[in-house]
Amino acid sequence: MNDNNRHQGTPDSTLFDLDSIEGDTNGGAHNSHSDRFQLRDADGNNNSLFQETIDLERDDNIESDVRRNPFINDSEDDGSFELNRFDGVENHNPQLHQVGRTPNIFTRAFNRVRKGLGRDADRTRGNRFGEFEMSNYNKVSNDEDLGDVYDKSRNQFDMKMLFNRYILRKGGSNLNNPDEPRLIHLNDKTANNSLGYRNNHISTTKYNAGTFLPKFLFQEFSKYANLFFLFTSIIQQVPNVSPTNRYTTIGTLVVVLIVSAIKESVEDIKRANSDKELNYSRVEVFSEIEADFVIKRWVDIQVGDIVKVKSEEAVPADLIVLSSSEPEGLCYIETANLDGETNLKIKQSRIETSKYIKSSQLSQLRGKVLSEQPNSSLYTYEGTMTLNGQEIPLSPEQMILRGATLRNTAWIFGIVIFTGHETKLMRNATATPIKRTAVERVINLQILALFGLLIGLALISSFGNVIMLASKGNELSYLYLEGTSRVGLFFKDILTYWILYSNLVPISMFVTVELIKYYQAYMISSDLDLYYETTDTPTVVRTSSLVEELGQIEYVFSDKTGTLTRNIMEFKSCSIAGSCYIEKIPEDKAATMEDGIEIGYRSFDELNSRLHSKTYEDSNVINYFLTLLATCHTVIPEFQSDGSIKYQAASPDEGALVQGAADLGYKFIVRKPNSVRVLIEDSGEEKEYQLLNICEFNSTRKRMSAIFKLPDGSIKLFCKGADTVILERLDPDDNEFVDATMRHLEDYASEGLRTLCLGMRDISNEEYEEWSEIYNSAATTLDDRSTKLDEAAELIEKNLILIGATAIEDKLQEDVPETIHTLQEAGIRIWVLTGDRQETAINIGMSCSLLSEDMNLLVINENSKEDTRKNLLEKIAAIDDHQLSAQDLSTLAMVIDGKSLGYALEPDLEDYLLKIGTLCKAVICCRVSPLQKALVVKMVKRKTSSLLLAIGDGANDVSMIQAAHVGVGISGMEGMQASRSADFAIGQFKYLKKLLLVHGSWSYQRISVAILYSFYKNIALYMAQFWYVFSNAFSGQSIIESWTLTFYNLFFTVLPPFVIGVFDQFISSRLLEKYPQLYKLGQKGQFFSVPIFWGWVANGFYHSAVTYVGSYLFYRNGFALNHHGEVADHWTWGTSIYTTSVLIVLGKAALITNQWTKFTLLAIPGSFIFWLVFFPIYASIFPHANVSTEYFGVVTHTYGSATFWLMLLVLPIFALLRDFAWKYYRRMYIPQAYHVVQEMQKYKIKDYRPQVQHFQNAIRKVRQVQRIKKQRGFAFSQSEEGGQDKIIRMYDTTQRRGMYGELHDASANPFRDENQETMLEHESINSLTNNPFEDPTNDENSDYVNIHKTDSFEI
Repeated sequence: MNDNNRHQGTPDSTLFDLDSIEGDTNGGAHNSHSDRFQLRDADGNNNSLFQETIDLERDDNIESDVRRNPFINDSEDDGSFELNRFDGVENHNPQLHQVGRTPNIFTRAFNRVRKGLGRDADRTRGNRFGEFEMSNYNKVSNDEDLGDVYDKSRNQFDMKMLFNRYILRKGGSNLNNPDEPRLIHLNDKTANNSLGYRNNHISTTKYNAGTFLPKFLFQEFSKYANLFFLFTSIIQQVPNVSPTNRYTTIGTLVVVLIVSAIKESVEDIKRANSDKELNYSRVEVFSEIEADFVIKRWVDIQVGDIVKVKSEEAVPADLIVLSSSEPEGLCYIETANLDGETNLKIKQSRIETSKYIKSSQLSQLRGKVLSEQPNSSLYTYEGTMTLNGQEIPLSPEQMILRGATLRNTAWIFGIVIFTGHETKLMRNATATPIKRTAVERVINLQILALFGLLIGLALISSFGNVIMLASKGNELSYLYLEGTSRVGLFFKDILTYWILYSNLVPISMFVTVELIKYYQAYMISSDLDLYYETTDTPTVVRTSSLVEELGQIEYVFSDKTGTLTRNIMEFKSCSIAGSCYIEKIPEDKAATMEDGIEIGYRSFDELNSRLHSKTYEDSNVINYFLTLLATCHTVIPEFQSDGSIKYQAASPDEGALVQGAADLGYKFIVRKPNSVRVLIEDSGEEKEYQLLNICEFNSTRKRMSAIFKLPDGSIKLFCKGADTVILERLDPDDNEFVDATMRHLEDYASEGLRTLCLGMRDISNEEYEEWSEIYNSAATTLDDRSTKLDEAAELIEKNLILIGATAIEDKLQEDVPETIHTLQEAGIRIWVLTGDRQETAINIGMSCSLLSEDMNLLVINENSKEDTRKNLLEKIAAIDDHQLSAQDLSTLAMVIDGKSLGYALEPDLEDYLLKIGTLCKAVICCRVSPLQKALVVKMVKRKTSSLLLAIGDGANDVSMIQAAHVGVGISGMEGMQASRSADFAIGQFKYLKKLLLVHGSWSYQRISVAILYSFYKNIALYMAQFWYVFSNAFSGQSIIESWTLTFYNLFFTVLPPFVIGVFDQFISSRLLEKYPQLYKLGQKGQFFSVPIFWGWVANGFYHSAVTYVGSYLFYRNGFALNHHGEVADHWTWGTSIYTTSVLIVLGKAALITNQWTKFTLLAIPGSFIFWLVFFPIYASIFPHANVSTEYFGVVTHTYGSATFWLMLLVLPIFALLRDFAWKYYRRMYIPQAYHVVQEMQKYKIKDYRPQVQHFQNAIRKVRQVQRIKKQRGFAFSQSEEGGQDKIIRMYDTTQRRGMYGELHDASANPFRDENQETMLEHESINSLTNNPFEDPTNDENSDYVNIHKTDSFEI
């Protein structure tokens, strides 16, 4: 690609300023400030700067945007980027345009006047504080269409471009051609700014200022009910059509939308505040002007900035490492936030840039970086850096991604390549989706059905009106309908009846449900049982609209690291020379002899005494065991300010082993390229072991060996690895501890501990010399080097002496096994998706009770698509052939690795994968990428009707969390990205139990009943209007005054569904947790389903019919007389129907209430009393204000009639008798499980079920003995990329960089008391005025180097 070729794009792709500055740009441009505006082209020449280009048609798909190598030029043989469009400087005639503060109309007018007066010759002086960009019109010939220039300027005002750039944040990056590399200038902020790269702003909100209204309205009007009411309110505006007030529906709809908008805004503001906290984090950024680092916010970082990241800090953007505090530009990073792996990874800068370790040196950097375009691939990167004319290739070894954490390295310098939503981390995330619940989806469909029912009722009524006019038109002359078109009348009647029956769908229900959900979310957040005191983390509900989904979950997709485990490894126990040792002996687990084998535990104190005992014959074995732990590893020691040592390990297991050895008195303190040093604490002796060779760990070898020359001159091989591979390499004649060690491994396995076997052997000098030649030959071959190295290792790793085994506990989160067991009892299937290795994941599955000893593991670990297909089909055939029972299926668990999963997720294999996965009780997916996690969730979501929950704690879990119906984030050790993007945030995995079983069940049952009741109560009243048309000649006359109809949902029946939805408890929290099987009520839709919905609708029709027919019988003979002898009029009768209906629906609310509280009393009896008091006041006052004039004289005629009060007594009892009888029959003769538990709760009946737990434990203990025959996890999690030998040989922990980049002696023993005294003694040296390393940019408050008398410098 030619860098200048950017000018050759189509005219529509150029964005530039119209407000050009005329005048000679070559003359008069040099002044005292000219250096500040150096404009460079791609080659570093100070003569050009390219305009921003935007592709308006670019697809922003982030899931599959891994592109081909942008550095391969398909059109040119030489692959050169220099296509030489602007060879001659004479052809390059750029113009300057101000891009700082845009002049307003008055400034532009004044400039034109100045130009006319000839006063703009020195224009550049007046704008010396502005910023400029170059714009080249790229005219090839005078014949070129001048309209191209207009097209370019027009694009500046293209609304689509501006909306994408400023509202959707999609513009602003030079992705007009995805095959072109991205150009980044070193130390040239002006040039980089002109390219229009995105800033480092991160947003996980649903909305922003520009998208709130369209997205919110789209979300709300995707609910068919709101569309229905919008259409109804439009019809009401048609003159002479609406039988009710024209503003009743639209006013209520506006209230519904406002309440929903407020709730959505509040929840999104919470997300925005979380994003703000992250965006406003602090970082040091190199300033070209200050020639030093300055503190900036993350959001202010730009592409091309050089940032300084310190140890334990998170990386703010995707960086290319320039240099570090370590030799050779090495640094350690932890990527648990990206891929879930806790092992540290090595990154190394290029040797050409590793020398830039001071601020003054950074300011001298000149050049450019050609980088690949942003993509979602976490493990690939290609780029080229041009530094001082030299091209330097860049690879993933130099790339550190946003979200990683710097470890074991004081600092690094890095140049920012990708920022904000273009970082690889965010490219693996998806936009915050708008989620709709299963209940909402069912309601949407039923509203369509109700809409059809409404149309049917309107047609019946309209046909009835036409037929009535045709048959009895001569009797209706007073209506003056002569000459009226029957067809026109028919369609007008349809609109009239549409409005009359529109309240079949309760518009108030949506406000009620929103408030219920918001209050339920508040109660979840306020639950102290869900508050994690250790980190002061309450449960946070970010999406209250999903609370009822918590009660219907069938699948839980969980991350492992940080979610199930704590990311903490602990050295738990060890077996040495046939004896087990542990820090604290468990009760009844003291060491005893059984069949010649010592079982049980001895204490670490006894281990120490045996080590120094001259009478204990195996004390030398203990010495070698601890020496092996302290030397055979790739750990780097890091001294802390308090004198302690922090072990930085590529594997957390290795760190735990080295720490265990240190706790037992063998403290690893120094690593040099060819040796390690161990401090024996009891004697104070330091021993140095010369490192000869390392045979590295990989998943095939499952072991690691190191060959040392000991202080006594002997050569020994230390080896540690999985029991299976160590046992195969033991000396068959001289291993007395095998049987005891194997028994101890069984005990460790039964407790879910991660185990390693340790072996050693003596090597003669002759044998080593001979083998060393073979090893060196293999290490230097270019033909299949890794295989030959493994073969060489096989030659020396033989005839080992087994000296013991270790047991490490991967510490689980609190109560994880109990939580998983309870969730499985509740019918929830759990899938674990992790980036860890297969053995590690299986081991954790065992320890957290996801897997058990009696389970059959279906392992899928293939290297090709066809092998994966064959494996899947074989397993399906085996399951089908054996016709397994439900009990047998509960013993199946599937384990699949990332490579096989990638094949299995393809369209032609995903059905096979899903079939096996749904049959298994548990599924573990290993070595999966963040995108694969999301794809697994999406596959199950797409192929099944089940509701899915995803839970994780790292940024690598965000895409999975957002893909599931419900996303739960844990505020854990891996950062807050998951909890920010989730619908719910909790402090510990154990809180998932109560969140689902209690709050989920409550929310689902409450909201279901509230919704069903809301539909029922509207139908019970408003269907009286339908029955009335048969009595009023289908005229469309309303039976009840219109404002009173509106008050029905607004005042008199609004509280019962709200109180039921907020305070009702069908079962207490204690019993819901005790009987997790009750959770299946939600999974099976026992409280809300299509049949249940239509049952409530039918009941509403029944009650409306009872009300209408009963009132008709009471009032038809004119029994309701007032004191003047007047019979009841139409509105008196309507008021009686209204009052009776209110009492019936409130009585129904009383029947479905499970728990009576003061709020229930206020809502049910209180609402009826409120109506009885409200009506006479309203009907006596408001008719005089010309509102509800129908009520003149109605109050006395209604309340003064015995007929009214008798009907109010008889009809509710008659109507509710059926409901009461049905409730009695169900509870007495066909009770459901929760009915029984409700009785137990009410009468405090104790559960006397047989306790089978002890029996199950006994059976499990028997099976544990067989566990050794199964695949067992072992304590290795090292990187399999190789190069461990090379890396550790680069480290010399006796040398450390000082503040000014100098290397000095860091090997002073930090454990000697006199060391501190010496430092104090020489403290005055720190004030040397002629510091040879002093940076002139440092001020008087800068720190200085502590110089010890043993320090030496080469200046």
